Amino acid sequence: MIDAALGLRHVHADDVLTVIFTSGSTGTPKGVMLTYSNVGSNVDAIDQVVHLRDTDVLIGILPFFHSFGYTITVWGVASLNIQGVYHYTPLGSKQIGKLAEKHKATLLLATPTFLRMYVRGCEPRDFASLDVVVSGAEKLPKELADEFEKKFGVRPVEGYGTTELSPLVSVNIPPSRSIDNFQADRKEGTVGRPVPGVTAKITDLDTGQELSAGKPGMLWITGPNVMKGYLDQPAKTAEVIDRGWYKTGDVAFIDDEGFINITGRESRFSKIGGEMVPHIRIEEELEKLVGSTPDGKPQVAVTAVPDEKKGERLIVLHTKLDKSPDALRKGLTAAGLPNLFIPSADSFIEVEALPILGTGKLDLRGIKAMAEEKTKS
Repeated sequence: MIDAALGLRHVHADDVLTVIFTSGSTGTPKGVMLTYSNVGSNVDAIDQVVHLRDTDVLIGILPFFHSFGYTITVWGVASLNIQGVYHYTPLGSKQIGKLAEKHKATLLLATPTFLRMYVRGCEPRDFASLDVVVSGAEKLPKELADEFEKKFGVRPVEGYGTTELSPLVSVNIPPSRSIDNFQADRKEGTVGRPVPGVTAKITDLDTGQELSAGKPGMLWITGPNVMKGYLDQPAKTAEVIDRGWYKTGDVAFIDDEGFINITGRESRFSKIGGEMVPHIRIEEELEKLVGSTPDGKPQVAVTAVPDEKKGERLIVLHTKLDKSPDALRKGLTAAGLPNLFIPSADSFIEVEALPILGTGKLDLRGIKAMAEEKTKS
């Protein structure tokens, strides 16, 4: 009777449940159509890999327009036997800490940007009950994981996903939820193994040929989490979905144990002198040299602009720093980066602030546009 009254018999697995827009960090935002099956499979997957308990309390801080926040913090709580408490913004560190302490939160899903804020703005007692911390959207630096664990007694693990994949693809199993078996279930520096039902492969960036373990290339994903398509954009959909496989746009390799290692986005590489130069690799070393602001915001971003001689030229946008470009260049050399990876001194450009999206991620499109504007002759 309830099914009939609510019309549930007319709902099918392939029906669109929601449309979530991509962040637009590398282009114009697109409406991602996620079905009941997409979201349901993702909720089931996180239940299986994290081994949720009826005593778990999830602290919901990710915005609902973010696919991770929508799928897990909304539908995870709504459809699984766990509890949830929510704060309307991930930026309110003190209020989030108080909420977590009051309701004995055990689960936290966040981004490195937000975790940095909590390290600075929350007290150890606030997160004393936390048992699982999963980080996504950006690379989780080891230094941040160390800092978070030292203060709160729980070590964050890293996962990976995209809006088009509902969003979860892979995750490292948190230490407290690990089950003894014949293989490792987490490996720091990776984004974990694919969740149940999801398969990953790597193809050569130039030929499209599938590659063996350990060789970097384009990351493709297939499974029940692959979106139905982009809203009213069949041509754009056809560009990224090929026979059920979704082209992530991320460059990665899969090791011998099946763990995925993300090395960067296809759009975050520059071809200089015939070689692929990864922006993220340079950015990571610069972040080690300059650190982050008290509110956890990044101070440097690497991008590129066209160059007549070499094809592209690396540009480093940065806020006001206490180190000169020459000092930073020496730091990059000391870190072992090849000369090709080290921007020239005149390629360091100071800006008032770096463009940041609502999710806390760098606005790559805005950064590139800013770099092009600043370098116009």
